[in-house]
Amino acid sequence: MIFGLFLLFLNILPPQFSEAGQAKLEKLVQERDALTAEWKRSETEKSGIFGNRTKKDMIKTNEWLERILAKDNLIMDELRMIGDIETTVATQTGDDYKAITLKLEQDVQSLKRALAERDKNIEDMLSTRRTFEWTTTIFFLTTLGLGFWIYRMKKS
Repeated sequence: MIFGLFLLFLNILPPQFSEAGQAKLEKLVQERDALTAEWKRSETEKSGIFGNRTKKDMIKTNEWLERILAKDNLIMDELRMIGDIETTVATQTGDDYKAITLKLEQDVQSLKRALAERDKNIEDMLSTRRTFEWTTTIFFLTTLGLGFWIYRMKKS
């Protein structure tokens, strides 16, 4: 029963891991979308003479791109971690099923041996019973014959 509860617990865990991972991933994607919007806004800034972009504008735009790249790396790390967790849980579940299967096979073999031993004991008991029945029958017939013989001797 405890083992069954453990398996139930293992079956419940993967969705919790993936839901927590999905929520974090969703948050990271939303943050990336916000960074992308800021980058697009910085692309439209033109603080130079005659409405041109300055070196400072370009540096600011590049900083936003670096932040987006850092967020992309965080997203990729989260995706790898989710994949690793799901792979680990699947591997553990597979190993658990292998262990259960091995245990059940051992139980089946043990039951087969016990059944064969019981059949042998029953066969031995039947053999002993038959011997006793034959011995009793022979003793009865011998006693009956001896009694008949004595009866005939006394009568004659």
